[in-house]
Amino acid sequence: MKDLTPDRSSLDPIEIASRDEIEALQLERLKWSLAHAYANVPHYTRSFDAAGVHPDDLKSLSDLSKFPFTLKSDLRDNYPFGMFAVPREQIVRIHASSGTTGKPTVVGYTAKDIDTWATCVARSMRASGTRPGDMVHVAYGYGLFTGGLGAHYGAEKLGCTVVPVGGGMTARQITLINDFKPSTIMVTPSYALSLLDECRNQGIDPRDTSLDVGIFGAEPWTNAMRREIEEAFDMHAVDIYGLSEVIGPGVANECVETKDGPTIWEDHFFPEIINPETGEPVPDGEMGELVFTSLTKEAFPIIRYRTRDLSRLLLGTARSMRRMEKITGRSDDMIILRGVNVFPTQIEEQLMKVDALAPHFQIELVRDDRMDAMIIHVEACKSGTDQESRNVAAGELAQRIKDVIGITARIVVEEEGQVARSEGKAQRVIDNRPKG
Repeated sequence: MKDLTPDRSSLDPIEIASRDEIEALQLERLKWSLAHAYANVPHYTRSFDAAGVHPDDLKSLSDLSKFPFTLKSDLRDNYPFGMFAVPREQIVRIHASSGTTGKPTVVGYTAKDIDTWATCVARSMRASGTRPGDMVHVAYGYGLFTGGLGAHYGAEKLGCTVVPVGGGMTARQITLINDFKPSTIMVTPSYALSLLDECRNQGIDPRDTSLDVGIFGAEPWTNAMRREIEEAFDMHAVDIYGLSEVIGPGVANECVETKDGPTIWEDHFFPEIINPETGEPVPDGEMGELVFTSLTKEAFPIIRYRTRDLSRLLLGTARSMRRMEKITGRSDDMIILRGVNVFPTQIEEQLMKVDALAPHFQIELVRDDRMDAMIIHVEACKSGTDQESRNVAAGELAQRIKDVIGITARIVVEEEGQVARSEGKAQRVIDNRPKG
């Protein structure tokens, strides 16, 4: 792989400023954001008043812990535009979640917000090793999902040539990569595996493609999957983090020279880690739930938003700003099976160690004789694998899961291509247990 370490002279000065400078800027911007939200969003006026706090009570960064959290349910309760802090006529863009579990969460952007977002994504791409003038293949979905347009505007802001492919049409994606020769691809990690399969179906060695950088986000993925993708494509695979409620992709990004967890762009987003059960802040370095407060957003300020993502805050390495440990799960993705906490990424980590199995999987939860049970659907690497080899591979995976995670799971080895693929975020868990 190429050495893509950026020239430090190309970085924004704040990326390598002192911690004192960063925290002074954060305090100034946090005071503005709290006041802006309180004055212009009725929900925040009510919630601050109910908690007995006022924006003027913020004298230091640690004072933020006095303010109430914002939950996804708050956004749904104020559907569609109740959380906007500017008149609707000043909103230039609206994005929304899918709403599969209820009303969608709706977010809005002013023209300045769009520029801020593009700037954060451009910074993320530069940290990944992408440079002005590079060609960028955007395979995130376009539309209400923030991935496609977020990546698109960031790439343009950086000065790149954008190929706005979107999701789907996997065979065509490979054709365009071969013909156009982009150096960067932005896509979900699970769909990158589908592209890898398609390369092999077409008899193309993925290491012969032009890709030098893959910027992967929108779902948790393991370092084992990183190694699989990097080895297969001979490219750098870095993690971009974001969520629509905070701004979209580009809240944080790994630096290609270290790949040690996404650096949070702390001049725009203030992070906290809390105990997910008590809500109390925990010190840097301790695991907990990630909470974000926006510092510069006009249309949709977000105050202490509980992301449900589990991580730790770590000291900066390639940049002065703090890092977050790579997300390996969400508190609302956690499966509790007979008293054991299980995350899909734990299953993925063990699957990647079984050479005879492909890295595609889906977890099915069922009820077996009044007890919850887990079935893991996986694929053999080749459709011609004999049954005995499949049985051995299934046994190896089941034993690894038992030894490392502490649960008993039934492994079903499917034919190649039989585990459901996703053109966006992978649906890892299917709950077929009886309701009620």
